[in-house]
Amino acid sequence: MAVLELAMQGLAVFGFILFFVLWLMHFMSIIYVRLHLHKKRSEVKQPFVQMAGVSLLKPLKGVDPNLISNLETFFTLDYPKYEILLCVQDQDDPAVDVCKKLLGKYPNVDARLFIGGKKVGINPKINNLMPGYEGAKYGLIWICDSGIRVKPDTLTDLTNQMTEKVGLVHGLPYVADRQGFAATLEQVYFGTSHPRSYISANVTGIKCVTGMSCLMRKDVLDQAGGLVAFAQYIAEDYFMAKAIADRGWRFSMATQVALQNSGSYSIGQFQSRMIRWTKLRINMLPGTVLEPVSECFLASLIIGWAAHYVFRWDMMVFFMCHCLAWFISDYIQLTGVQGGPLCFSKLDFAVAWFIRESMAVQIFLSALWDPTISWRTGRYRLRCGGTAEEILDV
Repeated sequence: MAVLELAMQGLAVFGFILFFVLWLMHFMSIIYVRLHLHKKRSEVKQPFVQMAGVSLLKPLKGVDPNLISNLETFFTLDYPKYEILLCVQDQDDPAVDVCKKLLGKYPNVDARLFIGGKKVGINPKINNLMPGYEGAKYGLIWICDSGIRVKPDTLTDLTNQMTEKVGLVHGLPYVADRQGFAATLEQVYFGTSHPRSYISANVTGIKCVTGMSCLMRKDVLDQAGGLVAFAQYIAEDYFMAKAIADRGWRFSMATQVALQNSGSYSIGQFQSRMIRWTKLRINMLPGTVLEPVSECFLASLIIGWAAHYVFRWDMMVFFMCHCLAWFISDYIQLTGVQGGPLCFSKLDFAVAWFIRESMAVQIFLSALWDPTISWRTGRYRLRCGGTAEEILDV
């Protein structure tokens, strides 16, 4: 009985620590979003490398209804010195025709098309980008996914953050306004749970970066071995960021979000993507096993039990009140990340928020169940530490 009592006391202490940490994350992310995101250019400090040349590496595979409109936003950037390096793995990929159409429409934009890639490891994105990376002529490299759309001043915003001691500038991932419940679900996730962890990590000095939109110093990447050094990893963005940080460089976050605008989306695709990301985190960072307790429902149960054990408060009443407070703070954060009116109603938000929170534990358990991932056209078996091996069909 003494052991059981000790265990219960330990769980209660854990519950109160969890309460403090999670609400500190809530407040940090909400305040950061309000103070940093969507700044006007006049409010931004003077840059160290203003108007430095930038080589944009654009990995492309396949087409979706929004590809050409997304790509075209890069051809109309309001920036004086940059090049667009379009990288397509296969000659027969329909993305080749999209690229050629834009190259013909904007002959005055410094843009080139690279077809064929270069096999240097198991990471298909790195393999695709290699010819473009080797042909880049500027000192800053901007790797930006095919589903991202930008504003005319996005590149200026990125270079404004590339000050003297900064080696990498990244954008907070978010989602453009689109139609349908699947789009709302994605927007709710990338406006609530994801930025809470992403921003809190960066504010407290933990290097948390996604490779959707990253501006990096090429000479620093070259010191680490160039892109080829990261071809053994599936999560190349994490290891590139780690290599830059290990060399003493700081990170900075753009004031504009990295706006995902894929024309192909569904609840199933969202679920698969979240499972893949969780698998990668589990293999790279063992502490990821604690992730489920950072989600609303499980955290509220643990904290509610701790409050009941110590103060004899009604556990279910506390659980409901805690979930409501979490729900309200998530809505406040979402509106801050959006930077304007939402394209869906508060009822849509409530339904999407509830479904997303309900999916969290199931996504984590699915990630634990199977250590293999499917990405692009390949299947990979993950190893501890972040490396992987391709699973070849016999």
